Amino acid sequence: MMFLLLKHRDLFMQLLKRDVLMRYKGSFLGIAWSIINPLIMLIIYTFVFSVVFQARWGTATAGTDKTEYALLLFIGLIFHTIFSEVVTRAPGLVLGNPNYVTKVVFPLEILSIVSLFNALIHSLISIVIFLFAMFFITGQIHLSIVLLPLIYMPLCFFVLGISWFISSIGVFFRDTSYFINILVQILFFITPIFYPVTALPESFQPLMMLNPMTGVIENARAILFYGNLPDWIWFIKTLGISLVIMVLGYIWFKKTKKAFADVM
Repeated sequence: MMFLLLKHRDLFMQLLKRDVLMRYKGSFLGIAWSIINPLIMLIIYTFVFSVVFQARWGTATAGTDKTEYALLLFIGLIFHTIFSEVVTRAPGLVLGNPNYVTKVVFPLEILSIVSLFNALIHSLISIVIFLFAMFFITGQIHLSIVLLPLIYMPLCFFVLGISWFISSIGVFFRDTSYFINILVQILFFITPIFYPVTALPESFQPLMMLNPMTGVIENARAILFYGNLPDWIWFIKTLGISLVIMVLGYIWFKKTKKAFADVM
């Protein structure tokens, strides 16, 4: 990924700027929606899961459980949103840019990187919102936040590999976007966003831990909310799985790229 960014840095910056500006083009509130959206979803999900279904984290104490739950939930939403935004856009990345396909020198693989960085920019806005809420509710921000880039690393590798794979499949199978939307909704509920991994029966926990998003979200909570160091074993496993997925996704994209022009 870094090689592609360095090699095509000018092109990347132009595409990223266009992608960010196009996101809210024509809307009255513009980029303010990147703040409004996560806040609205946070309020809704906090009410539904902590009040209606009465979901809890074991560390919550009386009188502050709902605010703690909201913060823990918000962390999960921030990182899952990066995944869902990039993956749901992936089937149309190549299809939506047919002019680029006919240009032999255009690096189509950079489209997934642009999509990823667009999502990352908006996630950082949500992180700032979280930090304000964390300070307002708890009166502190943990120094362990300096480790946040480490948490983003496996997430970026994982999402990028999936995006390359799906954007390629989307060229050949036009129904891919419908399938992916359903899959993202399923993953939304089988990823520990509304609950900790420990809430599951022990027999299911190893399966949950195979999901790279599980390690990302749990370690993000460790450093942002609890002020702890990441679980390094979990981090290394997540990083390893994510690297493999990224490499395989890139190889698949490069091998299928030659046939794009024939089917578009």
